[in-house]
Amino acid sequence: MALPTSKYLAGNVIFLLLVISSVSTAEAALACPDKDPELEDWNPGHNEENHVEIRNGRKLLLSSSATVHSIHITDGGKLVLKDAVQPLVLRTRHILIEDGGELHIGSETCPYRGHVAIILYGRADDGIQPNPYFGQKYLGVSKGGTLEIHGKKKLSWTFLNKTLHPGGMEEGGYYFERSWGHRGVIVHVIDPKTGAVVHSDRFDTYRAKEESTRLAQYLGRVASGMILSVAVNDEGSRNLDDSARKAMTKLGSKHFLHLGFRHPWSFITVKGNPSSSVEDHIEYQGHGGSAVAKVFKLFKAENGEHFNVSSTSEWVQDVGWTEWFEKPDKARPKDMEKLSAFKAAHPDKICRHPIDIQAMTLDGANLTTEVFYKGGHDYRFLCHGKDQTGEGCQNYRVRFLCGRSVKPKLTVTIDTNVNSTVLNLVDDVSSWEPGDRLVVASTDYSMYQAEEFQVLPCKACRPTQVKVAGKAAYLHVGEVIDGVDMRAEVGLLSHNVVVMGEMERTCYEYSSKLCSFFDFDTFGGHIKIGLDFKAAHIEGLELKYMGQQTMGHYPIHFHMAGDVDEKGGYNPPTYVKDVSIHHTFSRCVTVHGSNGLLVKDVVGYDALGHCFFTEDGPEERNTFDHCLGLLVKPSTLLPSDRDSRMCKLITEGAYPGYIPKPRQDCSAVSTFWIANPHNNLINCAAAGSEETGFWFVLHHVPTGPSAGMYSPGYSEHMPMGRFSNNRAHSNYRAGMIIDNGVKTTPASAKDKRPILTLISGRYSPHKDADPLKPREPAIIERFIAYKNQDHGAWLRGGDVWLDNCQFADNGIGLTLASGGTFPHDDGSKQEIKNSLFVGESGNLGTEMTDNEIWGPGGLDHRGRTLPISPDFPIRGIQFYDGPINVQNCTFRKFAALEGRHTSALAFRLNNAWQSCPNNNVTSIRFEDVPITSRVFFGEPGPWFNDLDMDGDKTSVFHDVDGSVSEYPGSYLIKEDNWLIKHPDCIDVPDWRGSICSGHFAQIYIQAYKPANLKMKIIKNDYHNHPLYLEGALSKSTHYQQYQPVITLRKGYTIHWDKTAPEELAIWLINFNKNDWIQVGFCYPRGTTFSILSDIHNRLLKKTYKTGTFYRTSQMEKLEHRYPNKGYYYWDEDTGLLFLKLKAQNEKEKFAFCSVKGCERIRIKAVIPRTAGVSDCEAMAYPKYIETPIVEVPMPKKLSGAQLKTKDHLLEMKIETYRKQYFHLRDDFAYIEVDGVRFFLTDEGIQLVVIDGHQGKVVDRVMFKNSILQGIPAQIENYVNNIKDHSIVLMTSKGRFISRGPWTKVLEKLGAEEGFRLKEKMAFVGFKGSFRPVWVKLVTNEDSAKIYQALPIPVVKKMKL
Repeated sequence: MALPTSKYLAGNVIFLLLVISSVSTAEAALACPDKDPELEDWNPGHNEENHVEIRNGRKLLLSSSATVHSIHITDGGKLVLKDAVQPLVLRTRHILIEDGGELHIGSETCPYRGHVAIILYGRADDGIQPNPYFGQKYLGVSKGGTLEIHGKKKLSWTFLNKTLHPGGMEEGGYYFERSWGHRGVIVHVIDPKTGAVVHSDRFDTYRAKEESTRLAQYLGRVASGMILSVAVNDEGSRNLDDSARKAMTKLGSKHFLHLGFRHPWSFITVKGNPSSSVEDHIEYQGHGGSAVAKVFKLFKAENGEHFNVSSTSEWVQDVGWTEWFEKPDKARPKDMEKLSAFKAAHPDKICRHPIDIQAMTLDGANLTTEVFYKGGHDYRFLCHGKDQTGEGCQNYRVRFLCGRSVKPKLTVTIDTNVNSTVLNLVDDVSSWEPGDRLVVASTDYSMYQAEEFQVLPCKACRPTQVKVAGKAAYLHVGEVIDGVDMRAEVGLLSHNVVVMGEMERTCYEYSSKLCSFFDFDTFGGHIKIGLDFKAAHIEGLELKYMGQQTMGHYPIHFHMAGDVDEKGGYNPPTYVKDVSIHHTFSRCVTVHGSNGLLVKDVVGYDALGHCFFTEDGPEERNTFDHCLGLLVKPSTLLPSDRDSRMCKLITEGAYPGYIPKPRQDCSAVSTFWIANPHNNLINCAAAGSEETGFWFVLHHVPTGPSAGMYSPGYSEHMPMGRFSNNRAHSNYRAGMIIDNGVKTTPASAKDKRPILTLISGRYSPHKDADPLKPREPAIIERFIAYKNQDHGAWLRGGDVWLDNCQFADNGIGLTLASGGTFPHDDGSKQEIKNSLFVGESGNLGTEMTDNEIWGPGGLDHRGRTLPISPDFPIRGIQFYDGPINVQNCTFRKFAALEGRHTSALAFRLNNAWQSCPNNNVTSIRFEDVPITSRVFFGEPGPWFNDLDMDGDKTSVFHDVDGSVSEYPGSYLIKEDNWLIKHPDCIDVPDWRGSICSGHFAQIYIQAYKPANLKMKIIKNDYHNHPLYLEGALSKSTHYQQYQPVITLRKGYTIHWDKTAPEELAIWLINFNKNDWIQVGFCYPRGTTFSILSDIHNRLLKKTYKTGTFYRTSQMEKLEHRYPNKGYYYWDEDTGLLFLKLKAQNEKEKFAFCSVKGCERIRIKAVIPRTAGVSDCEAMAYPKYIETPIVEVPMPKKLSGAQLKTKDHLLEMKIETYRKQYFHLRDDFAYIEVDGVRFFLTDEGIQLVVIDGHQGKVVDRVMFKNSILQGIPAQIENYVNNIKDHSIVLMTSKGRFISRGPWTKVLEKLGAEEGFRLKEKMAFVGFKGSFRPVWVKLVTNEDSAKIYQALPIPVVKKMKL
């Protein structure tokens, strides 16, 4: 076989090299689009008139910066941006990609490494004809278009791993500020070793000379070497005596000796070293302007860190701009513009001495003003600008900067001397580069505490550290506090690929009233991707100054694109990843009529309107994964975007006469606005919105271009997608809401509200969104909500279940709601389990001017930021209607103060709706929660108002295992709800509630003709304690509904404050089969009745008649109740119509109604026209009085070994009564403590003394009548010798001496002055320095009784 020749070998090698070369070139072109050899260089230069068309398969490589009018890429055209060392800037009005056109900046496997910016320029009013679909200033992708943007891969956001303190101090800086209400000399004592404030105090030396003495003594006690910062706020000289002046002079002050009225004065020194002092002092300037005395001094801490201490004492004159005024009609432009003309046209709206003036044309162009002063308080001005003349101002409006009254201000700041900070982070951030900008989220109530920083070079930093310029002004938590992860999010704002809008310097009107709400230009750029695009993948992109205050123009907008994942034929699926969107003017990412989009690792910051936004309702299967949104502000676009002011002023689309209700119609701007529940939210953070973090809102039908895409009610029953590991904080209204719908019909005379205003809506998830199929619970897992001012979460619906969640520092942690009257999805429940609630955590916040509320809180009474108001009743879980189930949850650090009713479990304030007796709690744990703060039922006063609404009166829940009350199986009820109390119920005064047992249900009584009556319902065994109900519905409805909780197997009567209704419908709610009550309804004499029973199926909206009631002359015959037949008894003498209401059918566990529907009895009454008030109480009793009987015995209290906390309830029973056996009479009296009963044997009184710390009985003593009458000092001496902090129980027996000097001891033990004892007396008192709420005296002629559970240990609540 012949060998190949060398010539043959050489030829093959050359061929092989050519093949390899061509393959590698093709691979490079595929990986890095700017390496495609078919590209031709394109350098168009800078020409704003250049309309660029890239078509007919032409492929261009932009390799240098350029300015053009616009770029149209179509018909196989392709534009690639070269990855160059030098930054590339492309400036254009818009870029349109369609019909096979492509725009490439890097690729997924070859990210763009250089720096490129696409700047979209133009004004809304510059005369350019907008594209009918895309508008102006856009990057648009239409049918057949391809958009590929792939910047450098960088970590999008992470968390702080160490707390960032204000001032940049390693272990905490300090900022202190005071104004009105904190008058006098304020002293801070600072440890020089750490820079920490160890003590501070205020001395009101204006008010009293005693404060001067106290100041001098305080300064004398400060240890040598400590740093002192001393300053005056407001006024401190009036009663400043020589002792204080000399004490300050001794410390090194030169000016304090001569301090005058309202003089600003600041002073820093080291105790024992007068020469170290720094001081500033200035005389008060009156109301004419500001004056400040400022000092600072540098110190070195023990760890070598330098820190500054600075202090200011000042009078500050606030300034503010007036509204805009158009040129007065009477103004004469030939003699310049006169201030006096504006004052005459707008009296009392312009100050006498404006500090500055701004003018602009009516169409928004800025003008320069030149002021020429004349005599007196008037001056004149000219305007310089386009179309202006030298004779005045043309076509303009103007506003004035006015000074306001001065106010005092004192500040003390301790911060580092280095103007940089190292952030310690959770993840590797080595992809972040010097020059990048970051945002650190707020970890307090105010979202405005988010702070921006710029990254600095740092060779010494670890991969999880980054050095930034400047120092934090606020506390940003970087740790888990009290079991709740409160670490601040840190988001990257900078990317090497930028698309941005080119902006004007100030606002101009391109949409109605814009500049009434914003003082900056809001006409940014936008990216819009439409139906049938070929491909769209965006990552590593920075978007800023994007979005417009017009519909459809958002930073990133997928518009009616349908399925954008594999289901729609997109492979790889469409995504938006690793994108920062900041300082935007309309949302962040909008998904409209599009499904299957992946939005991952996106940071949205400082945005107007809903940030991550699903629009019309049909959007499904979209995934928001690891997205961060913060500082989300109101916008003008939709009613739900608007704040209260916008809501009132923007009424386009409303019917004439519409009067906005801002908190109902609008005020819902949210970080994540989800219009269809079948979307996924995973690992996302809503870190600050003007209203809400996550809001699931319901579209009964889809709106806008999506109209008709699903049947009515579809989204309301759609199962929820995955909601896992999300967090929400620093939001005003709530961290999360599932509730409400939007109005899907235009305004009309019947409903004047514009389309898309908020309305009611109910969520009830079912399989396949079909309410006739099985329920599919919405699962919310590992959700964290903290520092939300109102709610951590408000969730209303059918089956909504939470698992392993955390709530902390919210005004109200969680409210679970069903339907108010009826559960919208009968048989469903809301549930939370395995979760943690913290009332007031160790995250104290930062005391700053934008913290609206600061005050004492927590077990340690330390100063902290607070939600809503200092006296707002903080609650962990708020019961509303139900049924709800709370299981295996921990409550931590809920501690009420005197004046603030904090509690772990509580009830919705001012509640008109029903309260379900099937609300269950089990396996509850309390940590650092005083037993007095476990539950609170409310009391009249601030926030609770009169506590007189129907739901307020009927509050109840079931303590299944006794983990709340220590009584397994008990029910906790409001203390004065006698419809469900029985003789053995135990009152818990600290809770304003009672612990009871029983079988409970509800009746709903619907009254027609008339509808608005006040109903009185009386339980026959407590006829002296009626319950009055106003009804749950508004007074404008055609019927009224009353919803009492009742004890089963009891008798009741019902009365009215006017003539009885002609029609009643009585619904049996939460009745199991054969459950019953007997009710007598009051009617006037001469009334005749027609009574039937039926079943109403609320789901199918069908009603079936089941039976008729016939009159009987025998009350006993009411017992003969059959499924299709019953009897009524008409006692015309008393005016009572009696019915036995008995359930005929089974029901599911959590259902309100039976498996067949809601069982009802309907009464139609023919009432005489002359009838009066239908109140039969006086005739009904004593005829129908029943003896109180305990149907269900009270459960046995848990033993000490079974309790999980050291504090506990002490069961205490006191009873004294007389029994009569024919002509014989006997008296009984006893005191019982935790089951141990002490009887009285002789006539007189008995005292039992209990240690208030341990709950142990320490003494028992009897005082006979002879002692009470003859030696009253004996009992007085005994009481005087009782140890403080003792509970004293007392009762009487027989004809005890009820008057005389001895009774004064009751006042010493807390009884109200002016009492008068009767023949029987029971008393619970306290010997100590305060009066507990449970001190009680009961005295009657025949009997006296007190059953109470008292908290052990007895602890005085600290004052607010």
